[in-house]
Amino acid sequence: MPALAEFTTVILDCADPGPLADFYRAVTGWEVTYRDEDCVQLGNGGQIQLGLQRVDGYRPSGWPDVAKHAHLDFKVIDVGHAVKELLAIGATMPKFQPGGDEWVVLADPQGHLFCLIGSN
Repeated sequence: MPALAEFTTVILDCADPGPLADFYRAVTGWEVTYRDEDCVQLGNGGQIQLGLQRVDGYRPSGWPDVAKHAHLDFKVIDVGHAVKELLAIGATMPKFQPGGDEWVVLADPQGHLFCLIGSN
């Protein structure tokens, strides 16, 4: 079946896209592909980009919380090392960690949840 549309961007609503873009640049190594006061997009020349969009009154979902609708997953070589580095640049680690030894749940500086999964 032919595609009806091409998937291009995951957009996270946020309070302030600039600092959040800096955080995700450190996480992914991606570069800014677009920037204005209310939106920053990051990419690496591939098909998918990450957009960060200002929303007045933005509030992150809690964790655990049934209101959480989506999260990002990142594959890393060393989960423990990645957790340490991400905590140092502003991520937080919620107390509830359902992944056991398989993954770790973190939140970015504005409260978006993401998981780190070992690459082995």
